[in-house]
Amino acid sequence: MTVIRLLAALPSGRRRKWLVILVWLLLGASVGSFARDLQHVRHNDPSVLAPHAAESTAVRDRLSAATGGQTLPVVIVYARATGLTTADAAKAEADRQALRDLDPTAQQALPSSDGKALLLALTLDARNENTAYDAVKRIRTQVRAGAPDGLKVSVTGPAGFFVDAADAFLGIDLRLLLVTILVVGVLLLLIYRSPVLWLPPLFVVLIATGVSQGLGYLLVKYTGLVVTGLGTGVLTVLVFGAGTDYALLLVARYRQALRFHQDRHDAMREALDACLPALLASAATVTLGLLTLLAAAMNTNRTLGPIGALGIVCVLLAMITLFPAILLVLGRWAFWPFVPAAGGRTRTTSLWGRVAGAVGRRPVLIGVLTAFLLVVLAGGLHDLRTGVPGEQAFRGSPDAVVGEQLLAQHFPGGAGGPVDIVTDPAHASAVATAAQAVPGVSRVLAADVHGGLADVRAVLADPPQSTPAKQAVQRLRVAVHAVPGAGALVGGQTATALDTDVATRHDRNVLIPTVLGLVLLVLILLLRSIVAPVTVVATVALSFFAALGATYLLFDRGMHLPAYDDQAIVLGFVFLVALGVDYSIFLMSRVRDEVVHGGDHRAGVLRGLAQTGGVITGAGVVLAATFAVLTVFPLVLTTEFGILVAFGVLLDTLVVRSLLVPALALKLGRASWWPSRLARRPPTVDTPAAPEPRQEQLEGRP
Repeated sequence: MTVIRLLAALPSGRRRKWLVILVWLLLGASVGSFARDLQHVRHNDPSVLAPHAAESTAVRDRLSAATGGQTLPVVIVYARATGLTTADAAKAEADRQALRDLDPTAQQALPSSDGKALLLALTLDARNENTAYDAVKRIRTQVRAGAPDGLKVSVTGPAGFFVDAADAFLGIDLRLLLVTILVVGVLLLLIYRSPVLWLPPLFVVLIATGVSQGLGYLLVKYTGLVVTGLGTGVLTVLVFGAGTDYALLLVARYRQALRFHQDRHDAMREALDACLPALLASAATVTLGLLTLLAAAMNTNRTLGPIGALGIVCVLLAMITLFPAILLVLGRWAFWPFVPAAGGRTRTTSLWGRVAGAVGRRPVLIGVLTAFLLVVLAGGLHDLRTGVPGEQAFRGSPDAVVGEQLLAQHFPGGAGGPVDIVTDPAHASAVATAAQAVPGVSRVLAADVHGGLADVRAVLADPPQSTPAKQAVQRLRVAVHAVPGAGALVGGQTATALDTDVATRHDRNVLIPTVLGLVLLVLILLLRSIVAPVTVVATVALSFFAALGATYLLFDRGMHLPAYDDQAIVLGFVFLVALGVDYSIFLMSRVRDEVVHGGDHRAGVLRGLAQTGGVITGAGVVLAATFAVLTVFPLVLTTEFGILVAFGVLLDTLVVRSLLVPALALKLGRASWWPSRLARRPPTVDTPAAPEPRQEQLEGRP
């Protein structure tokens, strides 16, 4: 007995189904109980998410080791448009004294040259992320209390952005889960048109979500894996989206099998035996695609890989064991009021029979038109702007962003985030001299010496994450690296932003070809050919660029977002390719089955499209809706990532998988299956003069 048949038999037994349900209930009660703890171990500190092998990260680590712990700079800005008053200056000094327990070394507030603003800088102990978060909240409460009328006060700098980013995810888990449940529940109810059938997949997905989050917590606790608020959010929507896709495919096969079997257990065994190869290939593609993120230089990207792959494995196991077992317990009446009876007609909706017929009559025309549409959409990339500065990373204006704007108005651009240059104390003077001569450096502060390490701080003339500031850091690195024997390294906020840009380019250049290669390999193994997988991968790439171009026009001209976030593009590609190829797997594996059993390539393509069109469309709509839920986060990254994946999935489902891929398969003919025996197998009715399959043939009616 093959592995597929063993897996198919596991939940299909009359007694084994009860054992499967019991095991999953125990897993949900035990492992799932840790799910609520996952939010307590996730990190939102930007320093933790920085490129792991970058120079700025090395500077952060060396400073942490020298000072006995990681620090977090806080910048408090006091500003009055008409000029500061004596009361304003007294307020700033009172705040400094009230916060001395957080930073005893804090100096008096620095006045701006225009006399309209003060800058108070503090340094917090950030060894404990929760303690640092509470400290920044306390600072904001302190500086706002009793502020004179007309005085603007904002807390910004790395600490301000850290807290605002954390607040973007604070309390969002329950909201995200509830919105996802609502969206998926409504869509399943509309798809199944049954008051019962939509509940089992939703219940199973909830169990899988709890187990995957519980396992995620244990993984973080015992392996040191870093997980972020973005990671936990993506885990939720990924499990819901993929799990619902698997459920739709299995239910479609089970419904058909029930018409040929009186015993529902035999029908479930046959349904699982038929769809397990596609489900396993789909899950393998997504899992491998996500694990490629481990090769990313950006920690934000790296952290999504293991946690996402864990969710896919959990939901796959739940959907091929627990879900079938529950359906068997419920019996045929789970489909009420459309109960499939043994001996009844097996048919797909007439809509997809008509679509298949149209593709069969005009494959070249449909293929050319759909490819042209995708190229037109991809044309939106002609003026693509990428890279979202930190102060524009939020939808809206949190306190840290307001503070950055005030800083830019009254102080040198880099006053809120000086560059850290670490060297040994003996070379600190030479390094400072070299730094001061660099264009773009406003001034160099006196070195702070921590044991055997000197920290020379340079204030840039431009805002910390602007392009001119990054260019100044590049020049600064060249200058201080050239100081003989200094071993100087440049870090800090602007250097981290520069290294993030470099790391994102690395991730794009490494991850995109790696994911495409893995997807191609899985398709070759599943379809046992080369031509069809290469064709599918080419359409996937074209579909991605079309989605990228279309959504960029939406973000730029409709939503007026600053640019396309580089990480949204990289993550969007990985998720769109890994998830979008699922529908090619569902379609082409069914087509291959039809060709193998029927012998007629043309009829097999059309019948496969007619049989899977409704399932693929429903699955795509659900998956797109779940990723669109990510827009509840008030961040540009999550908004762009969620909409990109949602639109790309819909485009892939409604256009590429339904029209372009079948049209190409018809045009290529049996060459699609080269070099397998299917390409050489003599056709039974596959000749140019063969008549078009009748509508009832496309729909599977006798």
